Amino acid sequence: MLSAKLHGGRLTACNLDYEGSCGIGPDLLKASGILPLEKVSVLNVSTGSRLETYVIRGKKNGEISLNGAAARHAAKGDKVIILTFTEVAERDVRSHKARIVILDHNNKIVSCRTERVTD
Repeated sequence: MLSAKLHGGRLTACNLDYEGSCGIGPDLLKASGILPLEKVSVLNVSTGSRLETYVIRGKKNGEISLNGAAARHAAKGDKVIILTFTEVAERDVRSHKARIVILDHNNKIVSCRTERVTD
C-alpha cells in the first residue's frame, strides 16, 4: 500500500559524484513521514523514468536531490513524484492511511492530507 507521497516537487540538484541516494529536506521528511534510509520510488514526470533508491536527510528545507547513479536519470529542475510503500495486513487495509504532500514549483508545501481506501 502507498505509505507516503511527495507530489509535484522539483529536483534541486543532481550529484553524480556522490554515494547514491535521494536527498530530501527536513521539512519534507517531517510532513510526509518518510524516514532516512527508507526505500523510495522516484517518478520523473519530466522524462518518464522511474527508479528506486533510498533516502538521506537533506541539509536544506525544500531540498530534493538525486545522487550517484540515480543522478543519471534526471536533471536539476525536473518535476518528480516520490513514493514509499508499506505492507498492510488485509484486516488493516481499511484503516491504513497514506500521507500525501503536495508541493509547488519551489518545493514549498501547498497541502498535506491523508487518504484511506474507499469503496
